[in-house]
Amino acid sequence: MNDVKRKAGEQLPLVFSHDAASGRDDLLVSDRLSAAVTIIDAWPQWPSPVVILAGPVGSGKSHLASIWKEHSGAASIHPKRGSDAAVTAATGPVLFEDVDRLGFDDTELFHVINSVRENGNSLLMTSRLWPMSWPVELPDLRSRLKAATVVEIGEPDEELLSQVIVKLFSDRQLNIDDKLVLYVVNRMERSLNAAQTIVERLDRLALARGTKITRSLAAEVLNELGNSASSD
Repeated sequence: MNDVKRKAGEQLPLVFSHDAASGRDDLLVSDRLSAAVTIIDAWPQWPSPVVILAGPVGSGKSHLASIWKEHSGAASIHPKRGSDAAVTAATGPVLFEDVDRLGFDDTELFHVINSVRENGNSLLMTSRLWPMSWPVELPDLRSRLKAATVVEIGEPDEELLSQVIVKLFSDRQLNIDDKLVLYVVNRMERSLNAAQTIVERLDRLALARGTKITRSLAAEVLNELGNSASSD
């Protein structure tokens, strides 16, 4: 069982939906995100019709893609064989997320890019890997990808992670001591996904035990998550 065993007497509280603020005004901008935020804000005056955001898991690509999708009215596509992705790309902006994870058909993606270029539209793609590392066999597609604007997003630094953790607790109407935030940041995995997981687990655990979120509780959660990651 992957779930951490709960102590005797601990009850799991009802899980309520916490609406994390994820709009443009809620975006926490750091140096590592500034170039990506600039390109998203600059739409539709992009340097090229195709923009690729490349960065590790939990680096903020999905947040930026969501902001752009809402702002541009883009349709989500998956350029696989038999899809109507190229047709959709002819009618307006399109978004293709997690390119390296979902995969694509070379010919279909090539047609999508051509459709975007010919109709004056925009294509935003997100990926953990730079396009040069994608398994592209079609020379024409590789040429099209070389002409795209690629913006790299690095791993979040301590300052950004601290801001994110404070924001995530704030979304849950919780105020956390700065020293506790620093304690967590200095010991956690450097990713926004990890921050989300830690905050969620701390909140649920504190509710289950009827206690405040303390350093000892944070140490327990960090240890549990660290053990879970090392056993994967």
